[in-house]
Amino acid sequence: MTAPLRFSVLDRSLVRRGRKPAESLTRTIRFATEVEELGYHRFWVAEHHAVPGVAGSAPAVLAAAVAAATSRIRVGTGGVMLPNHRPLVVAEQFGVLESLHPGRIDLGLGRSLGFTSEVRRALGHGRESAERFGEQLAELLGYFAGEPGSAVRAMPSQGLRIPVFVLATGAGAGYAAEAGLPLVIAAVRGDDALRRSVDDYRERFRPSSWSERPYVVLSRSVAVAETAERARRILVPEAWSTAYSRVHGVFPPLESAAEVLARQPSGKERAQFERAMQGHVFGTEEQVGDQLQSIVDDVDADELLITTSGHDEDALLDSYRRLARLIPGSR
Repeated sequence: MTAPLRFSVLDRSLVRRGRKPAESLTRTIRFATEVEELGYHRFWVAEHHAVPGVAGSAPAVLAAAVAAATSRIRVGTGGVMLPNHRPLVVAEQFGVLESLHPGRIDLGLGRSLGFTSEVRRALGHGRESAERFGEQLAELLGYFAGEPGSAVRAMPSQGLRIPVFVLATGAGAGYAAEAGLPLVIAAVRGDDALRRSVDDYRERFRPSSWSERPYVVLSRSVAVAETAERARRILVPEAWSTAYSRVHGVFPPLESAAEVLARQPSGKERAQFERAMQGHVFGTEEQVGDQLQSIVDDVDADELLITTSGHDEDALLDSYRRLARLIPGSR
């Protein structure tokens, strides 16, 4: 019998215009307690560096705060960008987290680098660092496994079974398959590239002590409201910040949907905004349920990771509340 589909959440601590980053971090922690009560399976945070509109720059630190404020939901990262860190340090950080919150910690790993060359220099890593991801991943898993003959022991990580996931950025799906790890991949309805990536991951998957079979987590932005138009407005603020970043190279704090729609954007900004508004799932509960079912069935996914952000906190929480009604076994 196939296990019920799991619903999880990724929050990036986006900053709202006129507010301090500290408020975004506090909101992330409060949001985690709210979605825990709604029945979501995991709550993940992310890693971004030197981005004005994103407060989440230290995922291990933020995950620790989230885990301390919650009691049941799994807590982790989506993800730690491994090229920016030494594998030993990552193993030690998550060994401490798992030791403090046994059975609740996940480690999602990505291979993205800093957004600009200046940020990459500040982090002390160039583009070549991403090419060593497979080597770094093997080293990290070795610290958890406590491989015989190793001169260095990661404490208190050795022997801990922390679930490890790989984000499908670039060649990420191949690394996940070869290491026998679950895959996290962005899902777009009817995306042939998505199906090819998932099929290739499953064909190349090597069972491991971490996972006996392929496991696919689809990442998607989803907005649910009383009407489709209200759901669409939830997506507008982040879409505008994304569009602005593609034109100007800076991801700004979120503005309200009303402020964004009142703008007179340039031709480039308008084109990027329209592009950023594509590929999301939004609508009423019934409409979203049908869309998600189609996406999940397309690749036989095991889990949905919801990544929606918005300026209107009440509307955003209402969206997650409505979405939670679609979770198998929810009330």
